[in-house]
Amino acid sequence: MKIVIINYGAGNIQSIKFAIKRLGYEAVLSDNVAEIKAADKVIFPGVGEASSAMKKLRDSKLDLIIPDLKQPVLGICLGMQLMCHSSEEGNTQGLGIFDVDVKKFSDQVKVPQIGWNQITDLKTSLFKDIPEMEHIYLVHSYYAPICSETIAVSEYDVPYSAALQKNNFYGTQFHPEKSSMIGEAILKNFLEVI
Repeated sequence: MKIVIINYGAGNIQSIKFAIKRLGYEAVLSDNVAEIKAADKVIFPGVGEASSAMKKLRDSKLDLIIPDLKQPVLGICLGMQLMCHSSEEGNTQGLGIFDVDVKKFSDQVKVPQIGWNQITDLKTSLFKDIPEMEHIYLVHSYYAPICSETIAVSEYDVPYSAALQKNNFYGTQFHPEKSSMIGEAILKNFLEVI
């Protein structure tokens, strides 16, 4: 299986590569359009700030490639947020894959949310054999509200989308690669079940 992690200079690549290796697979890091299109599975990571990350995608023309991919694609953290319609972070226009606008948590809570939180309302094969109320690891100041594409819910200040899915596109607000055995099982589902 050919697994490509999209390389656009937006962080936490090594921990994803190590998690995939622990599952018995190799992933390549690439910004090569032909290589990305030829992959069996694509992972779209992201750590950092939305507007500068989108600028990197536009500069490399990857913003035109990602929405047209036909194989399963998993956006992680900022990667998921960039797949949304827009983000309040830097007033950023996203890729428009998920029909939801990313919002900032209110001043009523400490931001970013850092640490472990529970996921509920699990849907689709991404969460095959994953029990409700399991803990996953998050670091974020912005969130995707609950919408028709929500496939997992978490709560911090308000209930929000812990994961999204539309057609062949999946997104997790949490970091499966840092979410211990549960995160690894979710990553395994993406690689082997979907």
